[in-house]
Amino acid sequence: MTLNDLLHDEGLVLDGGDLAVRGLTLDSRKAEPGFVFAALPGVTVHGRDFIPKALAAGATAILTDEPVDAPVPVIAVAEPAALLARMAARFYPRQPEHIVAITGTNGKSSTVEFLRQIWAGAGIEAACLGTLGVTRGNSVEVTGYTTPDAVALQAALDRLAGEGVTHLGMEASSHGLKQHRMDGVRVQVGAFTNLTQDHLDYHPDFADYFASKLKLFTERLPADGRAVINVDSEWGGKMAAAARERGLEVLTMGWRGSDLAIREITPRAASQSVVFAWKGREHALDIPLVGEFQILNALGAAAIALSDGVTEASVLDTLKVLTGVPGRLEKVGETAVGAPVLVDYAHTPDGLDKLLRAARPHTRGRVIVIFGCGGDRDASKRAKMGVIAANQADHIIVTDDNPRSEDPAAIRKAVLKGCPKAEEIADRAEAIRHGVAMLKAGDCLLIAGKGHETGQTVGDIVHPFDDREQGRAALAAREAANV
Repeated sequence: MTLNDLLHDEGLVLDGGDLAVRGLTLDSRKAEPGFVFAALPGVTVHGRDFIPKALAAGATAILTDEPVDAPVPVIAVAEPAALLARMAARFYPRQPEHIVAITGTNGKSSTVEFLRQIWAGAGIEAACLGTLGVTRGNSVEVTGYTTPDAVALQAALDRLAGEGVTHLGMEASSHGLKQHRMDGVRVQVGAFTNLTQDHLDYHPDFADYFASKLKLFTERLPADGRAVINVDSEWGGKMAAAARERGLEVLTMGWRGSDLAIREITPRAASQSVVFAWKGREHALDIPLVGEFQILNALGAAAIALSDGVTEASVLDTLKVLTGVPGRLEKVGETAVGAPVLVDYAHTPDGLDKLLRAARPHTRGRVIVIFGCGGDRDASKRAKMGVIAANQADHIIVTDDNPRSEDPAAIRKAVLKGCPKAEEIADRAEAIRHGVAMLKAGDCLLIAGKGHETGQTVGDIVHPFDDREQGRAALAAREAANV
């Protein structure tokens, strides 16, 4: 494939356009002879600083936002990230036939996984892509990003299509949408879960955060695309209005939904009885998930599948046997007296609130929560999360959670302003052991913030750490001590 092939229909004429291209990369360390190096502007550094390194490694063309002197062809455009995405889509031309992109603050990972399970239950070759990696059947490939960079994303789509995957559910993060990583993805359906405070360390304000999410419906979906939107919040209503204004087919779901309307959710010991209506036809069933927000995610996936033509009978059959997502209200064990230990990814004020509210109906005794806040991230949410914990939990243990370059004690102090009566245990492993040790019959322990993550970032070092492993180890230690 030549450089001109990758720039087809872009209106660009280059000297040396017949140059053969072997690959694309944003990372100068991965540049090789025949590669196009994308020197993109970043949050803290600009890729142009790494052009000499990429050239030394053999890069034979440069893509960037301003003209630079180089001994190879230079493509300088105002939006190089968007052009890179389109070039990557031409370099890796295959994609699954049907792609659903889901955006929102919380619930993306669960919704794409539930959708994958529903499709698989209908005999469809399906996969999902997001925070947890690429999942197909029992196979999970960890990527480390909610929305991978444009080159990695297109390579993954091409590979999945080559493996016979016809249906893909993928997470669409605000970063990925704003940074044009998805510009080359042929999305047919866009879905929205909710919008609450998050990523304000990256977005200048909430308006920009909302506008970034909105791009899925105003820019990424084709004119004949479909939008499936949870309208239980004002933001969902705004998303639906924008999608309708563009002329998209819009289906709504949720307690206020018109197409899929939730009638009733009743918590059980390890499941929930749910009554909902699809296009006016009512259904009642038990779904083996804990927490109302999990039901919203499951029914969001159901609405997408039903709108695609999957039969009601098939969707209902899969809903009855859904398997939860790793690190999302994941039960890692229980004490000898039946007190469960649950791990969840909740790391925002809304996420923590939903988690605590979800646990309450299933708990006869105390709801005990362990959580902290990450460093180098939105500091305004720390005291807010403390207030939510103080209002919703019976006992709170504030600990460290990826302090990164910040002083961990200062982060904990900010959290404790919202919950001054909480215990403070800096060492996360010790906090988990203490929380497990204090469990009594009827209690529930929630370990919030890290979910599926397997590392604790202190400074610039990622130390191995898994809340689930720590929870199981603490339970084993408690059992051994009681023998």
